[in-house]
Amino acid sequence: MYVLPAIDLRAGKCVRLIQGEYHRQITYEENPLRQAQEFIAAGAEWLHIVDLDGARLGKPVNIEPVRAIAKLQQLKIELGGGIRDKAAIDQMLTMGLNRVIIGTKAVRDFDWFSKMSAEFSGKIALGLDARGAKLATHGWTQDAPEELIAFAKQAARLPIAAIIYTDISKDGMLAGPNLERTKAVVDAADAPVIAAGGVSSVEDIKELAKAGVAGAIIGRALYEGRLTLTEALQTAEQCDQDPDR
Repeated sequence: MYVLPAIDLRAGKCVRLIQGEYHRQITYEENPLRQAQEFIAAGAEWLHIVDLDGARLGKPVNIEPVRAIAKLQQLKIELGGGIRDKAAIDQMLTMGLNRVIIGTKAVRDFDWFSKMSAEFSGKIALGLDARGAKLATHGWTQDAPEELIAFAKQAARLPIAAIIYTDISKDGMLAGPNLERTKAVVDAADAPVIAAGGVSSVEDIKELAKAGVAGAIIGRALYEGRLTLTEALQTAEQCDQDPDR
């Protein structure tokens, strides 16, 4: 199990949205590069980036801060938000990112997503953002009729790198992840599952490890000091060494 600190970008700054609502924004850091360097100093190997502006507009927007972080060549980076055509995939991978996250376009056009998953085998992760059992798209601003578990099971047959499951109701609330539904996704999908939303303590990481996730994304808890990245990384490593811990 690995830990991915999160940087959510809006207007070039590191922010967090409470439950994905754009009018409930907290700005934490003016300089994303400086934030990435802090994560590196704490031992991070992976970084999860969300282009919030891109998610709403349907194309990458916060390109320069992402490029600056990628140029460090000290982190494995995954990015989501506005990746809805092949050109955007090419652009991000050419910049040195390890994988891109596709959510909205995957839900809206599964045939296209299947083709891209085959063409960029192992470089694409599926982003499944859900309110309860139903999926949400377009930066969480629109509800989709597709059901979370069924869609995850179908997509896991593709050569994707991972499924990134976010419980929107938990995101930014510091109240713990949705363990029951996370485990349901893990059990249903034959693909690595990365959990996001609500992770805010060492115990949350331990419970997610027991649920069988491949990774955990942590955002607001790190920025507000509820949990240090060093603690999170150490806990994940301990869970790998002793699954019953």
